[in-house]
Amino acid sequence: MRTIRNISLSVVTALSLLNTSCLNLESEIYDVINPTIFPQTEQDAFALVNACYLPFRSNWYGGIFTVASGGIQIIGDMSTDLGQCQWGENSWGPALYHNWDANESYVGRFYEYTRDIGKFTITMDRISKIEMNAEKKARLTAELRAARGWMLYMLYNWYGPVPVATLEELNTPLADKAIPRPTKEWTVSFIEEDLMEAAKILPAKYTDTDYGRFTKGLVKTVLMKLYMHEGEWAKAESVGRELLDPEYGYGLMTDYASIFKLENEGNKEIIFAATCDSKNAQLWLAHVLPSEYPTQNTAIQKWNGYRVPWNFYHTFEADDKRLDVLVGEFMGNDGVLYNESTKDTHVALRKGALPVKYGEDPSATGEESQVDWIVLRYADVLTLLSEAIARNAGGATQEAVDLLNQIRSRAGLAALSLADVPSLQEFLDSVLLERGHEFWFEGIRREDLIRHGKYIQYAREYKGSTTTRDECVLMPIPQWAINEGKGEVIQNPGY
Repeated sequence: MRTIRNISLSVVTALSLLNTSCLNLESEIYDVINPTIFPQTEQDAFALVNACYLPFRSNWYGGIFTVASGGIQIIGDMSTDLGQCQWGENSWGPALYHNWDANESYVGRFYEYTRDIGKFTITMDRISKIEMNAEKKARLTAELRAARGWMLYMLYNWYGPVPVATLEELNTPLADKAIPRPTKEWTVSFIEEDLMEAAKILPAKYTDTDYGRFTKGLVKTVLMKLYMHEGEWAKAESVGRELLDPEYGYGLMTDYASIFKLENEGNKEIIFAATCDSKNAQLWLAHVLPSEYPTQNTAIQKWNGYRVPWNFYHTFEADDKRLDVLVGEFMGNDGVLYNESTKDTHVALRKGALPVKYGEDPSATGEESQVDWIVLRYADVLTLLSEAIARNAGGATQEAVDLLNQIRSRAGLAALSLADVPSLQEFLDSVLLERGHEFWFEGIRREDLIRHGKYIQYAREYKGSTTTRDECVLMPIPQWAINEGKGEVIQNPGY
């Protein structure tokens, strides 16, 4: 079996079979698969499934987890109180201040991933017809269901329900049928079924072999997030407790900064990472660092962009170890001490602190980094479980507080006691703040604020948005999709 780093050859093979050309003068169609030629073998099946991993990358400027402006985690966090960018209001203003509409590319581009939902469905059908080892076929099908369920959850979280084509509709594209948006209930049930069925087959976790492929740990984490999104606290608690099981092998790293270093890739805290290398790179430090910031590798590109606003930075306790990589002060390589007091005279920290977070790639010669981009990790499960337990109980319990204290303890902070959080709301506020301190720029803050009913409020209070509206909890369906929907695809309210 292959790790995700090493599937490129089979992916190229699969895609090339979709685009073969020749000099035959007779009319041929070369942008579809000819099932009498491909897929036929077990190798073909793996090539097709490997190709379905392509959207789940942080690959330069491609993939839904890219750290550039095409990344759903980046745009999501930029729309919250913990995201800011120094590259000018004209380009980033719509995402930063909720000043978007149905033609705004920053929030609308992710709708194109609806096409991948159909790709996963039709790929399942194709590999079902291949004669191959039954166990391997079942695992490949489970990976596709994991891909479909997870992608649909991300789109649902962003836009609400999106159209999902049936296999019959996918097999009759010439019918040019407009597919309406389903109900919320149908969407949630569809996602839930895909994830639960995938979990029956997939292994709990991979280590070296096939690291980067979808696992039961991943689908259970996404399922937990779905239940939290829907306010199904008991279901979320049940799944969260399952993920504590030694079967999964997850645990917290002792040092926060070590999670995100090249030498610790695949560590016990990671549930899913977009695997990276020199040809499949992530661009984090290039997007963050100013030219004055000292690095051991002086060849790293520095564009002076992403920031955590000062007002959010000041919500941290002074001795929080996470501030080691959320840098509010540094001695520049020019001999100047940079901090908040210099923001008006030196541009480096003009809009906030540096979210350095990821370690250096010592072999980087520009914007690229081989450090795996982490998407889901165990601390997320622990803090969500803490919240779910408290919501179910109607208030903080010792268990809920203890779970939250695991995160605080690693950060070098004093443990909370039940007396510190006497009401449910006070405990939920503590969880929300702790998750903000733990997961800045990991794509979690937007859904957290929405769940806690504070997304719009914080945009106004902390970002100074005068354009946000209550309806901005969902992004607009792109206008091109509305036009193509022929009246069947209805826009979200308020747009």
